[in-house]
Amino acid sequence: MSSFCLITTTCPDEQNAKSIIHLLLEQKLAACIQMQAVQSFYRWEGKLCESCEQLLLIKTRSSLFQKIEALILKHHPYTTPQIIQVPIEQGLSAYLQWIEEETT
Repeated sequence: MSSFCLITTTCPDEQNAKSIIHLLLEQKLAACIQMQAVQSFYRWEGKLCESCEQLLLIKTRSSLFQKIEALILKHHPYTTPQIIQVPIEQGLSAYLQWIEEETT
């Protein structure tokens, strides 16, 4: 299992995204989070949907996934938000060391 991961989630707006970002960083659950506006297309409750969302790319330790998941679920307005963990198999060693130093 990889020691580090990228967790992705989407938020309905910039305000919700920034609120989650600040909580994750303040609690040292993430070293870096990038936010980008995206257009999402999906099926929900039998309907085709389209919405503007904010995509968060959260760089952290794999061992913190459950804490991050719980925080997102607590502060997210969606009943079933996207929360996906992708292992970081390789990366610049200095960058991975920085992630380790900046997270608890």
